[in-house]
Amino acid sequence: MSAPPSAAPPAARGSSAAGASIVGSGPAGATSRPYAVAARELLRDTLFDAARRELEDRGWSEVTMAEIAAAAGVSRQTLYKEFGSRDEFAQAFVVREGARFVRAIEGALDTHLDDPQAALTAAFGLFLHAAAADPLIRSAIGGDAEMLPFVTTQGQPLLAAAAERLRGAIRTRWPQAAEHDATLLAECLVRLAISYATLPVGSAGMTASSITELLGPYIERALGLDVSSAAPRA
Repeated sequence: MSAPPSAAPPAARGSSAAGASIVGSGPAGATSRPYAVAARELLRDTLFDAARRELEDRGWSEVTMAEIAAAAGVSRQTLYKEFGSRDEFAQAFVVREGARFVRAIEGALDTHLDDPQAALTAAFGLFLHAAAADPLIRSAIGGDAEMLPFVTTQGQPLLAAAAERLRGAIRTRWPQAAEHDATLLAECLVRLAISYATLPVGSAGMTASSITELLGPYIERALGLDVSSAAPRA
């Protein structure tokens, strides 16, 4: 009698089974995500990316949910099942875009870890340059009555999410900063970024330098920098 076939190793079993999870390609020990969670994130990102493409040449008020669904390759029903309304989708879209901007800013911070003021100037300048060309920001500052509130008067979810991520970025790179100072600095920077992005004044580089000049003394204190022996800034 032949031996029964050996069972397939866990990793080779079908991912459609209940409780299956997807493990990222990061370092060993990285937290796995349940399949349903990963699938939902993929759906949401696909819909958000489709919305960005639709906003390249039109304002938000001109784009329909049916067009976004079609561009994403899903049904309108699927879109509304994930987001209960057009406003709910717009709010979530704005928060996702805010996170995307903060990720880019984190890269700018990493290039000036030894000089937080230079890091701030680079990060703020990068944000303003990117915002000027971003379809979502263009739609908002172009007077789109539907989109603008989600960045301004109804922008609390955007502010909270972006400020929390920036606070974490500051604390990770400058751990000597007190929690209160990192939180206050992050919220201040996000509020200023939204203000300057939606109501631009002057060039992005000039604005970034002005913000750094204004906040410089606080940054030095908040991040615990020893400026007693530092050369005076021009």
